[in-house]
Amino acid sequence: MAEGEKTFDGLELSKRWRDAADSGAELLRHLMEQVPQIYCLEDSNPQDEEEQVQGRLLQPLECFLFAEDPRAGLEKLKQGSASSQLCGRVFKEGETVYSCRDCAIDPTCVLCMDCFQDSVHKGHRYKMHASSGGGFCDCGDLEAWKTGPCCSAHDLGASTAMETEDTLETGLEERARKLFQVLLSYTADLLVWEEKNELPAELQPRVKENTYYCVLYNDEHHSYEHVIYTLQRSVNCDHAEAQTHTALIDKEGRRAVKRGTLRSCQQANDLIRSNSEHISMQPLRVEILHSAVMAHQSFALRLGTWFQQIIGYSGGFRQVFCQVALEAGGAGSGQCLISLLMLQDARLYKGARKIVHELIFCSLLMETEYKRLFAIEFTKHYMQLQRDFISDDHEKSISITALSVQVFTVPTLARQLIEEGNVIKVIVDTVIDLLREHLDVNHRFHFQGYNSDKFFRIQMIFRDLRYILISKPSLWTDELRKQFLEGLRVFLGLLNCMQGMEEVKRQLGQHIEVEPEWEAGFSIQIQLRHILAMFQDWCTSDEKVLLLAFKECHRALMRCNNQPLLSEPTDYYMCKQILHIRPYKVSQEPVSIHLPISRLLAGLYVSLCQTGAVTRLHEYLDPESCDFTYLAEHPLRCLVLAAQVSAEMWRRNGLSLVSQVYYYQDVKCRDEMFDKDIVMLQIAASKMNPNHFVMLILLRFELFDVFNGSTSSKDQELLKQWNRLTEEMLFLLIIIVGERYVPGLSHVTKEDVTVREVIHLLCIEPMAHSSLVKGLPENESHETGLETVIPKVSTFKKPGVSGHGVYEVKKECLVEFNPFYYHYSKSQHSKAEDAQKKKRTQEGSDKALRPPVPPPFCPAFSSIVRLLCCDVLIHVLRRVLQRAVEDRATQWTEAMIQRAVHLIAQGLQEEKTQLEASSVEEVTFDFSLKARQIGSEHGKSVFHLLSKVKSLPSLEAQKDMINWNLKMFDMVKCLREKSSPAASMSMETSKPEENVQDKEKAERKRKAEAAKLHRQKIMAQMSAMQKNFIESNKMLYDNMPESGNHGEAMASTESVAMELRELCVAVGPQRGSTPAEREILTCILCQEEQEVQALSPAMVLTACVQSSTVLTQSRGRIPSQADKTYPLFMPPDLAVGTHTGSCGHVMHATCWQKYFEAVQNTTRTRLHAELIIDLENGEYLCPLCKSLCNTVVPIIPLEPLSLNYEDAELVGQLLTLPRWIQIISARIRGLKSISQGAEVRGEAGEVGGAGLCGQGQPDFRSILSFGVQEPRKFSVSIAEMLVVCANTVHRVGLKTPVNELCPLVPIMAWNTCAFTIQAIENMLQEEDKPLIGSLQNRQLAGLKAVVQFSAAQRNRSSEGLIQQYFTDMLGVLLPSFSSDITPSLLEVDCFHLLVGLVLAVPALYQEKAVDLQPSALSSAYNHLHILHLVTMAHTLQVLLSCPDFPAVCAGEEGGEESRAAAELYSTVSQLCQGLKPGVAGSAVADQVRRGVMPFLRCSALFFSCLTGVSPPEDLSSSEVTPQSQMAALCSYLALPSNLFLLFQEHKETVFPLLQRWCGSTVVTKALKGEIQAIRYPRRGNRLINLPEDYSALLNQASHFQCPSSTDDERKHPTLCLFCGTMLCSQSSCCQVQLNGEDVGACTAHAATCGAGVGMFLRIRECEIVLMASRTRGSTCPPPYLDDYGETDPQLVRGNPLHLCPERYRKLQQLWQHHCVLEEIARSLEVVNVMFAFEWQML
Repeated sequence: MAEGEKTFDGLELSKRWRDAADSGAELLRHLMEQVPQIYCLEDSNPQDEEEQVQGRLLQPLECFLFAEDPRAGLEKLKQGSASSQLCGRVFKEGETVYSCRDCAIDPTCVLCMDCFQDSVHKGHRYKMHASSGGGFCDCGDLEAWKTGPCCSAHDLGASTAMETEDTLETGLEERARKLFQVLLSYTADLLVWEEKNELPAELQPRVKENTYYCVLYNDEHHSYEHVIYTLQRSVNCDHAEAQTHTALIDKEGRRAVKRGTLRSCQQANDLIRSNSEHISMQPLRVEILHSAVMAHQSFALRLGTWFQQIIGYSGGFRQVFCQVALEAGGAGSGQCLISLLMLQDARLYKGARKIVHELIFCSLLMETEYKRLFAIEFTKHYMQLQRDFISDDHEKSISITALSVQVFTVPTLARQLIEEGNVIKVIVDTVIDLLREHLDVNHRFHFQGYNSDKFFRIQMIFRDLRYILISKPSLWTDELRKQFLEGLRVFLGLLNCMQGMEEVKRQLGQHIEVEPEWEAGFSIQIQLRHILAMFQDWCTSDEKVLLLAFKECHRALMRCNNQPLLSEPTDYYMCKQILHIRPYKVSQEPVSIHLPISRLLAGLYVSLCQTGAVTRLHEYLDPESCDFTYLAEHPLRCLVLAAQVSAEMWRRNGLSLVSQVYYYQDVKCRDEMFDKDIVMLQIAASKMNPNHFVMLILLRFELFDVFNGSTSSKDQELLKQWNRLTEEMLFLLIIIVGERYVPGLSHVTKEDVTVREVIHLLCIEPMAHSSLVKGLPENESHETGLETVIPKVSTFKKPGVSGHGVYEVKKECLVEFNPFYYHYSKSQHSKAEDAQKKKRTQEGSDKALRPPVPPPFCPAFSSIVRLLCCDVLIHVLRRVLQRAVEDRATQWTEAMIQRAVHLIAQGLQEEKTQLEASSVEEVTFDFSLKARQIGSEHGKSVFHLLSKVKSLPSLEAQKDMINWNLKMFDMVKCLREKSSPAASMSMETSKPEENVQDKEKAERKRKAEAAKLHRQKIMAQMSAMQKNFIESNKMLYDNMPESGNHGEAMASTESVAMELRELCVAVGPQRGSTPAEREILTCILCQEEQEVQALSPAMVLTACVQSSTVLTQSRGRIPSQADKTYPLFMPPDLAVGTHTGSCGHVMHATCWQKYFEAVQNTTRTRLHAELIIDLENGEYLCPLCKSLCNTVVPIIPLEPLSLNYEDAELVGQLLTLPRWIQIISARIRGLKSISQGAEVRGEAGEVGGAGLCGQGQPDFRSILSFGVQEPRKFSVSIAEMLVVCANTVHRVGLKTPVNELCPLVPIMAWNTCAFTIQAIENMLQEEDKPLIGSLQNRQLAGLKAVVQFSAAQRNRSSEGLIQQYFTDMLGVLLPSFSSDITPSLLEVDCFHLLVGLVLAVPALYQEKAVDLQPSALSSAYNHLHILHLVTMAHTLQVLLSCPDFPAVCAGEEGGEESRAAAELYSTVSQLCQGLKPGVAGSAVADQVRRGVMPFLRCSALFFSCLTGVSPPEDLSSSEVTPQSQMAALCSYLALPSNLFLLFQEHKETVFPLLQRWCGSTVVTKALKGEIQAIRYPRRGNRLINLPEDYSALLNQASHFQCPSSTDDERKHPTLCLFCGTMLCSQSSCCQVQLNGEDVGACTAHAATCGAGVGMFLRIRECEIVLMASRTRGSTCPPPYLDDYGETDPQLVRGNPLHLCPERYRKLQQLWQHHCVLEEIARSLEVVNVMFAFEWQML
């Protein structure tokens, strides 16, 4: 149907609807007729279906809405509308979102990528993380941001205009309302429709067809593979079709898997259920739906998308839609449509849920008033919605309950919901209702045997409570107070169920059989941690609320029935003090670690003191009812339990109790558990008699009788327990007195608390930022406050290429170090103490770790310090010290003394502080007096005992601290006597100072002087010995330079210079000698030494052969199999080469064979060993360094050679380049004739037998006249290893099975030699290192071995084959030997050609009956002329590839090189069409120098390894200029430094060659631009340039569209670092077939881009993926660091990330050095892989 006809039909139809009496009924009648004719037809096409829907359904609806052509109506609507202020983008799972830490009201306020990039927050402290799905961009929400609420696209000005103008015309609004009412009701009814065979009456078709669908629904229990298997067996579909069905079921929630009659669908239904049912698993959910029902439900979903589109046109449409959605529904239900959909949400399938949620997002949540009304409806049904969610099996992100974050986090909305709906009570009642089944007879929770999945879902409800409380009110109303306190009472009811839950009783005799459940209780505690703090913050913000909350909390605590004290009170006596209390022993009675009400009460009391409201507490609570002894009872029991667990008294209770105590003190829980228990004890200490308080501590620690002297024991285990408990008890007293960094307890701020926490963490060791964050408690906004304090207390040390940056504490902050810091674990305490003592030793200070000066207590808590000077504590300290003095070894420990000394130091410091601040008369704190007086009559006062303890050898470590205490005693005494502390210290402690510090300093100084004298003495002895040696060998030193007369000396000097010059030439008649050097190597396996000889058993180097694209000039182009059939000619783009690298470790060949067999036998039994090494392809790990290897290279010694330079000069006059070409040509023709059976003699007769010195044509054997010798012989072992290595190179290079007889084996050996040298030269060039001397010994040894291995290949192949290869290669240079397969000069790589020719030319010397090879002299000239020819050819390549030379300037005069270059260019331009004439010779010369430089460098490396002649020193210098390097290379290679002279010296010979080279059609096409020629020097390959800011990559990923999919589901954008291609990884949509196997996009891309090797950056996961094959890969940290020098895999921390160039350079070197495979193997060897990852699917 044409577009115009559709429009006409739509307008006509819509007019008929409008004119009808009941337009809604007419509209539904149309849907009844049309929908089944469009949807769910057999063989329907989705594209045709969508066209039908648009033309026959949606367009008439739009015509009805606008009462005209929809396009015209829409245009009018746009003129009167403005864009929305709110962004409203709904996040998909995995999408990156941003939160501003500076401006967000709470952490749930986030921005989408686009809004963030256009906002002011980009320059702030932001965090980024992956969305879990279902979120909503808060851009434009004024309540979500402190500043910058709008990005530039959603500016506030535009929104103001929108609010005033966005109204609809009356007629349009009425039509919209009518249409929305009908369609939304239709959509809601169909989505929740439960009848499978029938439709609502108004939609019932006239004729019911017998067509049904078998529909399979998604669940979260059955695996992907299980569903595929079930479908294959049930509905007769193949694997691919079943996989498609399963993927769509998982994505959309349901899928019709069969269409047919009712009977056939029923059969499929039964089969699916039976095949999917398992003994431990329910069958899959499957239903049979009539085709009409299915069709209408499909259209209802389509209407959801259409609604979003229409609403997006205008704010007026949105408002009408919201009104319709919130209107009460029909049928007497009284519920609005949106409530109906919400309540049915858990029964909807995934696709329907998503549509409903998105509809809510784009409508109700975009309008402030309707958002409020929706929130009220949501709160009204909250309990039912949560119940449905608990019983549902779908994730939170696709549940309607996930919308709570959108309404509960809005501050104004939260207040309204508390006032109008008491949402706090609703949420807490929901939790209590859902946990009711876990209540025991005492109305306390008991979670033994709980359902973990259900419990996890219940815990999510606590998030909603946190959302509600996240912003405390600045203004309280009476109604808000009333409802909040009501909510608090219900919350206290929940805490009442937790108070004393899961009690434990000490197990005696037998170990506990079943570990009790404890995780559930602590999970709730962790969830409540921030909620408890928020309740306290809310209460603190209003004095009246705070007082009433304290009253309610106190009442709740008094009503608790946990741990009743049933026994009668008893009197306890100590130090003339009487404590009247009920007896209780933690070790014998039940005790619980869960005391949330007690701890909340402690927090509220501190808040009362902090705000000053404590003065009015008596108005609300009877002071007599506050029994602080009772209030402290349960927290004290908890602390004693932890102490007894530490003393190993509860070992038989198993690990569950140990874990509980660990979490009780861990950073995740301690602020609302351990810390609050300490605060409660401090509250009790401030209110109780100090003696009674200490007696209570002793009683509960079960040490009362021990310190009262009324009990004793010889049981060593019991004595050990008493000692440990005494340590813990003293530690607790240290904490109670010394820990004052709690706002309200003393005058400190939260920042001060954080500063102290950070200092103590850094005193353990320098830490990374992430480690510090983990060690600090987070607030409700997940902030620790670290960033504001860290610069004040530490210095930052930046990371290197690996590792991370760390913070080190500043020296001036060390005075705050407290060795008994209460948040230290035992290991942290030990590490911190050792670190600080070590630091003080290094600084030359004493080791006394003094207690830091604490801030003074607030007035309400000032009496706590009286504990230090109470009689009972003095008594305890005396008993502890006395045990040490009397040396009763079993009754004291060093840790006990250390704590006692610390307590004494606290008392002295407190007294000193008070004396300095006030007059003596005002100070009532008299610790020093009691410490001196009590027990002094018997010499057993604290002071006297401390003086005696100092001399104990076993307490040497505490000596400095004891001395410091004794000095403090004297100082306090002076202060009390009103003398100057400084004078008194100098007067009274001068002797102790001399005796202690001065003596120690003098001793250290004496030792330093002695060490200095010792060093000087040794140096003097060494100097004397050196002089003595020189004197003894004076004659030797004198005779060496003066042997012979002056003339001989001059001759000697000249000869040395001559030899040096000879040594520095590797090619031609001036070639240096190859010395006969002995090389003795040690096998790394048997450790035996052996000299490397050609006829000795083989020694081998471990090696790895791999395909490489490191040098490619055409990234992504992998040669086809047809291109590889004859790999003799390497294309100049070096698309794929074969690289052979070695770690340089040597073994005997026999040792290696035994090792390899052992590896094969043992590896097969290892779990997932195939992920590390591929046994089938001969892989193994180097025994020494664990590098990945797949072959060995035999070590072949260099053949000692020397030239007779006089003969060489004579030969040189005869064997010129033209003559050499003639001789080689004659030899090749002769060899061909022999192979064809012709008589050589006749041909020679025709040419003439002029002989060596004649001027006629050379004959067949003229080549032999310049010197031959016997070929080298190798041992059988070396020959075998040559075959092993050659087979591996052949197999890897051509990707073919091993075939020793393949004629291409020698070619691949030459190719790997050339490519390996090129890769090394490129690596040195990229790293700006000198050519010679930069390689490590292992690399150099490996390179020499590869060159010698390649040179030996001609001995392993037939002579005719090598001769043919030489002829084919020579055909590129000499047209007379060209054939159909000969490529153009522009189609070959000249260095590969050079290597092949040099290594193949000895084959021409083979005779039929005699094995011969060229002599050193013949080889020298062969190498020289081959090199000259190839160099000239490469020079021409450079000229032809760079046609854009500048024109010659007027008056320009160049040197000889420029003139020669211009002359050559002129000649070539005449031979080629396309080169412009008249270019500057200097530019040509410069380009040629740069273009041929890599070739010359590679040639120098090649000949250096082939001949063993040392290169010039200039090639070893990093400071050498390009000109000097060029001269050194040319000298070493026997080339003129002006390469253009080659063309002039051999002009007659070269000109015909130039004609043939330039006459190639390929050259013509290249110059015309028809084909792309490779330019020289080749482009150096590097990893792609990455942006400095990681958010730019995330932005790029957010706009990535999968090329194979149109849906908007989560993707894994992955960036190839070789070429920059963005891929869709780990997704079925981009899987392709590779060699008959399904592989992911990354694996397929790596096959073409990196020859199987890949380096990818997974952007959303922020990790590097290394791939080596379809089955192997590994991950490593990305090169992006945050401001703290740390990587952030998976974006867990979410800090801004920036590129680290050094780390990226390291990744690049990993690639260029061909170490990716090695890195993967190393990482897999380290990581214990339990479950193999399918890398091929990446």
